Amino acid sequence: MNLIFTIICIASIIVLAFTAPDKLLPSLLGGAEDAAKMALTLFCIYAVWMGLSSLAEKSGLSRGAAKALKPVTRRIFRTNDDEANENLAMNLSCNLLGLGGAATPYAVKAINALEKDKNDFAQKLLFVINATSVQILPTTVIALRASEGSASAADIFLPSLICTTVSTVCAVILYLLGRKIWR
Repeated sequence: MNLIFTIICIASIIVLAFTAPDKLLPSLLGGAEDAAKMALTLFCIYAVWMGLSSLAEKSGLSRGAAKALKPVTRRIFRTNDDEANENLAMNLSCNLLGLGGAATPYAVKAINALEKDKNDFAQKLLFVINATSVQILPTTVIALRASEGSASAADIFLPSLICTTVSTVCAVILYLLGRKIWR
C-alpha cells in the first residue's frame, strides 16, 4: 500500500510540475500546513479526553462504570477476570463516546489480561467491536468539524449512530457465524 501511495504521490507531483509549475510549491506547503493543523487539533482533542479518562480512573469513576458494566462485559466476553472487565468497560465507554484514541490503551490492557486467561474468543470479539465501534456521541468527529468552522458540527450524530450500530451488529454476527462454520 505504501508503494502504491508513493507512486501516486510522485506521479501527481510530476504532472503538476508540467501542467502548473507555479502551483506546485504552494500546493505542497498548503498540504503540509493542513496536515500539521489537523495533527495539532487531534492532539488537543485526545489530550483533553485522555486527561478526563485519567481523572475518571484515579477518582474511582472507572471502577464504578466497570462495576456497572461488569455483568454485561462478563456475559458478552465470557470472562470473570476483574482487571479484564474493568478495561473492557472503559474501552467500550470510550468507544461509545467516540474516543477511539482514548479507548486504545484500555483495549491493550484488556487484551493482555485476556491473554493470561487464554480467552481467544474475547480477544477476537474485542477486536471486532473496536474495529466497528458503536458511537453514541462521536465527539472526535464533532470536534474536528467544529474546528474546521462547521455551522452545525453535531449533525453527524444520527448518521454516525446508525452506521456504527449497523456495522457493529453485522460484524459481531459475522464473527459468531464464522466461529460456528470454521469449528
